[in-house]
Amino acid sequence: MTDTRPLPVLTEPDTAEFWTACGEHRLTYGTGPDGEVVFFPRRVEGGQTRESAGRGVVYTFTVVRRHGHPFFRAHAPYVVAYVDLDEGFRMLAEVDADPDAVRVGMRVEIGWEDHGETAVPVFRPADTVAT
Repeated sequence: MTDTRPLPVLTEPDTAEFWTACGEHRLTYGTGPDGEVVFFPRRVEGGQTRESAGRGVVYTFTVVRRHGHPFFRAHAPYVVAYVDLDEGFRMLAEVDADPDAVRVGMRVEIGWEDHGETAVPVFRPADTVAT
């Protein structure tokens, strides 16, 4: 067992571009040929990759208090939320905040947890992010 965060496979064809961008602290999403937002990272014929400003609101969340994996067990309690990004897509991510302070509708901004070649997007309350 390991006490480090499980990380994505960086060579997986559908998500490699997304995780490479995360390593550069850029949150990307795709659009279809008609401009409609397409997310979670997947390739779309005729679409474009765009960069998000990384700001949004908590749509819903849960507090994880117990986990079987050693990294997450040591990390608990922590918040996992669906975040509605201002560009029109929703993603599942951790919110780095006191679990008792997180609320539906709370403004959040992207932060990064660096891991070698990539980084994991982790949201934080908007008023606590350094500019």
